Amino acid sequence: MPLLDRIAITHRYTTLPSGFYRYVLPTPLDNPRWVIWNQPLAERFGFPGNANQSSELLKILSGTSFAEQFKPLAMKYAGHQFGIYNPDLGDGRGLLLGELISDSGSVFDLHLKGAGQTPYSRSGDGRAVLRSTIREYLCSEAMAGLGIPTTRALGMMVTDTPVYREKVESGALLLRLAETHIRFGHFEHFFYTEQHDHLQHLADKVIEWHFPQCQHTKQPYLAMFECIVALTADMIAHWQAKGFAHGVMNTDNMSILGQTFDYGPFGFMDDYEPGYICNHSDYQGRYAFNNQPSIALWNLTALAQALTPFIVRADLERALEQFTPRLQSQYSTYMRAKFGLVEKYPEDGAFFNDSFAFMESEGVDYTRFFRALSCLDSHDSASIIDLFVDRTKAEKWLSEYLLRCEKEALKTPERCEQMRKANPKYILRNYLAQQAIDKAEQGDFSLVHTLADVLKTPYDEQPEYNHLAKLPPEWGKRMAISCSS
Repeated sequence: MPLLDRIAITHRYTTLPSGFYRYVLPTPLDNPRWVIWNQPLAERFGFPGNANQSSELLKILSGTSFAEQFKPLAMKYAGHQFGIYNPDLGDGRGLLLGELISDSGSVFDLHLKGAGQTPYSRSGDGRAVLRSTIREYLCSEAMAGLGIPTTRALGMMVTDTPVYREKVESGALLLRLAETHIRFGHFEHFFYTEQHDHLQHLADKVIEWHFPQCQHTKQPYLAMFECIVALTADMIAHWQAKGFAHGVMNTDNMSILGQTFDYGPFGFMDDYEPGYICNHSDYQGRYAFNNQPSIALWNLTALAQALTPFIVRADLERALEQFTPRLQSQYSTYMRAKFGLVEKYPEDGAFFNDSFAFMESEGVDYTRFFRALSCLDSHDSASIIDLFVDRTKAEKWLSEYLLRCEKEALKTPERCEQMRKANPKYILRNYLAQQAIDKAEQGDFSLVHTLADVLKTPYDEQPEYNHLAKLPPEWGKRMAISCSS
């Protein structure tokens, strides 16, 4: 394949012992065709501008044809799912094709999701359906646009192969790019199976590939864990500031690089609701929005347990103690930017608490509230007041806010300009994703393309797409999404 010959491909993961993975060829689907190809991202890896017009490349990237440049494999790992350890996990419907080297020299896994059964599929068919593939493509790219650490999507395909879920659906494929697919669950697998030599070998390779700055420290493994703690804290701070709920924070869905991973029943909050649950299978609310910081710490504690063969427990505990202060510091920075209140005053804490309590009691739309607040240089106060039922109390709150803003060094125009860089106008609301899915299932992918374009620059005004920033209809609020795909 001449086109692939121009792409820099490596296979670092295959240098690990065979117990880490199994080689598996994709099971072809019928008549794969592009839904969307991420051209700007593809160009970073040397793909030409017309790559998605190559029928041969389509066959190779969909797994229909064999390419010697790829060495498809399914990773073995384990994990805690809803707090219960499950040893029988692994890549059950996705394959690591190889690793692409970008124009900057960074290495990214190229993963084909929906590629068919593997030794780790359990009773699954190894397939992905169109609706979940659209959701993952759009949300991973939306998160990138928001500046939140995330995996990316290189492309998406639809096929004529039927897939059976609650109903018959179209089989689909996602090409996912990630700096690594190594999860907390990889370490857990080798710890609980007492393969401590493999466990240490994995840690050595993680340090070599992803945390080289740790290699020459006094305690490289501890330094690695400290990095993972910090990166995870930063990711969760981003989620909380943007109102994002992942929905299924199992340890097998936690990246060692603190990047948002495995998009399933996710949701961005509409009305501000700290206890927001987006996964309809989460009956106890374990993964509710306001539980995400504590669950992330729980997951890090599970990872710490897996590292006890070569890191002293007391050191692990001290590293874990850094999680909450790091998250709170990052979150405070992000929220101050959203409110435009950079200077710190003793009374700010009470002001923030009162503001969130008021937003919750009034059911105010989280994203719209902050975007309106950042546009007070061009819109009157009605844009804020109209979001509340209790207008009198809203007017009082706004007066207090504007009084507080007078203590800031920046004047209103400059302050609002900075705030708009922290408060997106556009997010992937679940109802928008559902509308794109409904159209796509009828063969119309136009809204998928539109959303993908708009969400690349969510902080920009893009007035021609104002309708995509409207408040959701009542049916579109608090949509609970299934894990099934």
